[in-house]
Amino acid sequence: MKKFDKLKGRAAPFPVANVDTDMIIPKNFLKTIVRTGLGKNLFNDMRYNDDGSEKADFVLNKPAYRNAQILVAGENFGCGSSREHAPWAIMDFGIRCIIAPSYADIFYNNCFKNGILPIVLPQMQVDEIMKIAEKEDNEISIDLEPQNISAGDKIYQFDIDGFRKHCLVNGLDDIGLTMQKAGDINHYEEKMEKVNPWLWN
Repeated sequence: MKKFDKLKGRAAPFPVANVDTDMIIPKNFLKTIVRTGLGKNLFNDMRYNDDGSEKADFVLNKPAYRNAQILVAGENFGCGSSREHAPWAIMDFGIRCIIAPSYADIFYNNCFKNGILPIVLPQMQVDEIMKIAEKEDNEISIDLEPQNISAGDKIYQFDIDGFRKHCLVNGLDDIGLTMQKAGDINHYEEKMEKVNPWLWN
């Protein structure tokens, strides 16, 4: 998993509440089991017309936000089904951080497992950052170690679980965490092969 420590980039304003995972990546794109290639279908039904052409007024289709790395969103972001394809699509598009007042629990957890930092801030602070994001030449900085956001002339502090922070900073998903114990796992298997050799035949 890609490490997350510092991020500086364009933030896209997306002031929509209750964005569910089917809005993030519609069900007809869930056939793949790989994490790449889904970015082009992120918010598919909101980004494209029926003929496949782009909707010019959708924020991520605007030239200033096509390479946005931060999404400033409404409350209860990521509700609905538990599809892991939702953070896959967000990550594949290039968004590494979401700032919102609240998230659906499963989506929130899935973000950390895929290298995305979901930041929770009070609604008033999200509204302030949203206004900054609406300026097409905006640049917002996020520093995970001190847990702060620099936006405009303000610095915002955010909370994050220590273990999740450790995993993001070190680029550790569930497999990475397991592989940290590779030595112990190999030692155990060698021991068990001697005790129960028939299991290895």
